[in-house]
Amino acid sequence: MSLTVADLAGPGMTEFQEQLRQQHEKTMHEELEKLLQSSTGPEAQISKKDFEGFRCIFHRFLQRKGPSVEWSKIQRPPEDLILSYEKIKAQGRPEGITSSLNKLVVLKLNGGLGTSMGCKGPKSLISVSNDNTFLDLTVQQIEHLNKTFNADVPLVLMNSFNTDEDTKKILQKYTHHRVKIHTFNQSRYPRINKESLLPIASDLGMKGANADAWYPPGHGDIYASFHNSGLLDTLLAQGKEYVFVSNIDNLGATVDLSILHHLMSQPASRRCEFIMEVTNKTRSDVKGGTLIQYEDHLRLLEIAQVPKDHVDEFKSVTKFKIFNTNNLWISLPAIKRLQQQNTLDLEIIVNPKSLDGGLSVIQLETAVGAAIKCFDNALGVNVPRSRFLPVKTSSDLLLVMSNLYSLEAGSLTMSKRREFPSTPHVKLGSSFTKVQDFLKRFENIPDMLELDHLTVSGDVTFGKNVSLKGTVIIIANHGDRIDIPAGAVLENKIVSGNLRILDH
Repeated sequence: MSLTVADLAGPGMTEFQEQLRQQHEKTMHEELEKLLQSSTGPEAQISKKDFEGFRCIFHRFLQRKGPSVEWSKIQRPPEDLILSYEKIKAQGRPEGITSSLNKLVVLKLNGGLGTSMGCKGPKSLISVSNDNTFLDLTVQQIEHLNKTFNADVPLVLMNSFNTDEDTKKILQKYTHHRVKIHTFNQSRYPRINKESLLPIASDLGMKGANADAWYPPGHGDIYASFHNSGLLDTLLAQGKEYVFVSNIDNLGATVDLSILHHLMSQPASRRCEFIMEVTNKTRSDVKGGTLIQYEDHLRLLEIAQVPKDHVDEFKSVTKFKIFNTNNLWISLPAIKRLQQQNTLDLEIIVNPKSLDGGLSVIQLETAVGAAIKCFDNALGVNVPRSRFLPVKTSSDLLLVMSNLYSLEAGSLTMSKRREFPSTPHVKLGSSFTKVQDFLKRFENIPDMLELDHLTVSGDVTFGKNVSLKGTVIIIANHGDRIDIPAGAVLENKIVSGNLRILDH
């Protein structure tokens, strides 16, 4: 007797369906045991821990009875639960900033590969500014803090099985920096055949036929993996109290002393265990998760949880004005308490994938921010857009490599010579997707201080010292090539396939 995705349809559960689910859970357990028995080395011991977590999430997946939220119960968060960053900043810095910093850990989510930008290996090792990688900039930021305030803020990297080996090799270059660096690995879960709902792996190996059989289960895995690694206990024993978590590709996610002071200055009885940094939505952020009030708790609402007939409402920038930056400040003792009590309840994200051979699989994942509802006295802080500067595409890369930003002690700040604080809207075509191709198309990065909007499509190259201002659209038709000459100044121009330059 086997279960298919179709058997999970519908909010109700008949007695027959319940029997099917129980039988399938038993079958899954047997399949996982076979996989564990296929290896007797240390790999099997690691996988045993991972499989415990997988069994739990798979059990919850089978038990799902419909949407995780009822739309009618959703409310806007009370104003006192979404604090203004300006008000927090106005409190000033504490005199004992070193003492506060000594209770802080910085944790970067470092599980992603650079494949979406055409790079092999960890995304954190891509050069983004003045030949510095994401990891270089992170180390520089924390070293600067430690030197300036005579503090001891450690850096923790949550790697995945995809990034661990390459990352550890590169860490040797930071041996003499004033930063203690720790790593731990997030779990490795088996991908599931979409039709049979059973693992596609034949053994615990990661090569050959099994190369696509495993996945890291999203950044919500941080709580269990951090705890299981033993590193959480080590840091607690050193007197650490809070961890600042962010994506390693968010160049705006630096340690903010005002938010840290706010956390440390709360009375013990009202100690805030979780702060999520949110920022105001623009039209490019409409799919981002937002904070809501739900059954007397702050809660993260992701687009995947929204019923289809309410998706347009969710995307509205007037009803849901803020979105989650994934910059999070979390109490370390609270993580330990919730792990020991086994009370972290994170919504399951079902992520469908199609493998190279055409096989349809699903991945069961969770998100780190979804845990906000489980922590005491949780808050949102509405921060400036400058704290959300992710580099996901070559279009983002062009912005951070340009003269729009200046680099100091690993931190990027908007140039004072730009007259307005918003960044230009940049859309580069498929010829620029891979970093290697992107770099070949610019002799150097254009002056973009006065740029509002840039669209580039087709086979286009830029000579040295080009200046882009206002709205610039450059479109090379199929088979055509456009070379923007050195020293060109394009202001409110459309450049078309036959090199005509028109006023916009």
